[in-house]
Amino acid sequence: MQIVGALLILAAFAGTQFGKLGQSSLSYLWLNLIGSLILAVLAFYEEQWGFVLLETVWALVSAWSLTQVLRGRQPSAAH
Repeated sequence: MQIVGALLILAAFAGTQFGKLGQSSLSYLWLNLIGSLILAVLAFYEEQWGFVLLETVWALVSAWSLTQVLRGRQPSAAH
């Protein structure tokens, strides 16, 4: 399952790097959300607290951005 979670996040990353996915696309956001949730749950069971923090925040940011896009808004861009 760790490999699946990591591959989902890496697919989103590679998709943006190669111009196939936009950072506000539903595919990009879903890949990040699902991948980070998988890794957060696995890290929690392994008591790897640094990774729990990292992946939980990653999932929360992805979920927030996904919610914004589904509401017809663009997530805030980095300045």
